[in-house]
Amino acid sequence: MTAHRQKYKIKKKKIKRVRSILCVCAVCITTLFLSNYLINRINQKTESSVKSSKIIVADGVNQIVANNLYSSNAILIGLDDNHILLDKSSDERIYPASLTKIMTAIVAIENLPDLHEMIYLPENMFKKLYSEGASMAGFLPKENVEAIDLIYGVLLPSGAESCIGLAQAISGSERKYVKLMNEKAKKLGMKSTHFTNSTGLHDRNHYSTVNDIAKLLKYALQNDTFREVFTSKRHSTKATDLHPDGITFHSTMFKHMSTEEVNNGIIQGGKTGYTEEAKLCLASLAKIDGKEYILVTANAEGNPQTEQFNILDAFTVYNQTFENSAASK
Repeated sequence: MTAHRQKYKIKKKKIKRVRSILCVCAVCITTLFLSNYLINRINQKTESSVKSSKIIVADGVNQIVANNLYSSNAILIGLDDNHILLDKSSDERIYPASLTKIMTAIVAIENLPDLHEMIYLPENMFKKLYSEGASMAGFLPKENVEAIDLIYGVLLPSGAESCIGLAQAISGSERKYVKLMNEKAKKLGMKSTHFTNSTGLHDRNHYSTVNDIAKLLKYALQNDTFREVFTSKRHSTKATDLHPDGITFHSTMFKHMSTEEVNNGIIQGGKTGYTEEAKLCLASLAKIDGKEYILVTANAEGNPQTEQFNILDAFTVYNQTFENSAASK
């Protein structure tokens, strides 16, 4: 019995030793696994953080400028050399709202042989626009209006009836006119843009990017008529049978600005946009130190009754960007 017990004790000790070794191995393997897991998680979070806050800043522009914008999307480019000075999620899909009317206007200008021809505004198109709460220039049903006055009505007061009037006169229907708009977008390389209407009223299939809108605005500004309208603060239409004294339009951007001056320059023109889904948008043109720049911003909180954060962003970018650029030289 004694010998048997001795063998049993030795065997028991060996089993304990093996168990101890196995426990140590298990702890080591678990520790190694957890370490690798934590490292991977940290790397993933770091990469995700970098991607979500990706802002391209060039020429010494302070990143704080981009981070402090109310707009979630923005692009600032030099008109002469197409150089990007600031890019904040510029290829992210947005709803362009009334920035759409930049395309509506340039397509109309290019497809009208006579900008002084008279265009009739049929009564049936107004009812739908009124029901949708579309912004209006002030023309009336059954009014005859010069084409050029409708173009001013598109870009300055952002009149939906001006858009539809032009669309129907040129293409016979808004649907056919939108086809021209999408064809132009394709030719301009606006690969992330699709229009479903000429007014910018919300439709989930009506979208763009601030980068694409910048391409559009750069192209449109090469047209003298478009540039003249886009940079106007106000415009008085010619007399019509329903408006014997004409109508005076005011730019939806300039009317919210106490000054056009920025550091070493001036804001020359702009087109605002707003829908509940698109929020506050702005496409503007500025001349600073003798050079022209385009800024397109989108998706700023607020509405037409609040502070115009899209316009505040324009002043922030035009003032601080070039101030910081000069300081970095």
